[in-house]
Amino acid sequence: MRSERHCYLLEIQYLGFRYHGWQKQPGLKTVELMLSRTVSFVLGHSNFKILASGRTDAMVSSAHGLVELFLDDLPLTADFLENMNHNLPTDIRLLDLHPVDASFNVIDAPYSKTYIYLFAHGQKIHPFAAPLMTGLTDRLNIELMQQAALLFQGKHDLVNYVYKPNPETRTVVEIESCSILPNEYYQASFFPEESFALQVIGKGFKRQQIRLMMGALFDLGMGKYDLEFIKTSIGRSNRVHLDRIAPASGLILQSIRYQAP
Repeated sequence: MRSERHCYLLEIQYLGFRYHGWQKQPGLKTVELMLSRTVSFVLGHSNFKILASGRTDAMVSSAHGLVELFLDDLPLTADFLENMNHNLPTDIRLLDLHPVDASFNVIDAPYSKTYIYLFAHGQKIHPFAAPLMTGLTDRLNIELMQQAALLFQGKHDLVNYVYKPNPETRTVVEIESCSILPNEYYQASFFPEESFALQVIGKGFKRQQIRLMMGALFDLGMGKYDLEFIKTSIGRSNRVHLDRIAPASGLILQSIRYQAP
């Protein structure tokens, strides 16, 4: 007899600072590994599968991610969410879960993702801020960086902002919004008095793309590049080498808008 399949959408958040990204990797601690271990412990078996809407890199955090859980035979019990949060590491938390139809596809469902990159400048930041924020001791020209960030908005070939692309890599990306704003997302007593957030909104991004964008904006703010360089780096006609990839720990998947199941 064929077993019945039950599907659930899990909303998850995690601090990525001590993990080697989302995806399971041999011998490394990842978010997917810890989530799978906890699901197996709570259910008492391993007859399930999990699939995320996207993969975050090592040390990248998520305030709102989506994971689909496929479970054969018996459905989840009412106390599953509570039991999961009781047993998950303190830096991973499930926010909610929803039963979904078998036709739901967690990879195709998101139509917009908001990433933020937190940073401060002009001083050595408190070490406790390191899991969420990058601090540069150099002073940055924030106004110039704000002008440059707007250039990424729209549909562009961002081949220069793709990490190690191959001939098959699709490098054209449509960015709904890109701006540098005062950081009003997260506050803590050990954060510097003034900090900023690069906010990027779009359907999807390539590996390390936002970190390459942030790195180029840092170099612009420190005077290594000028605004014309950023303009010419956007598009395929002028291939350039970008020296800086911003540290991963400042990047946060802040929210996902998706088609309701």
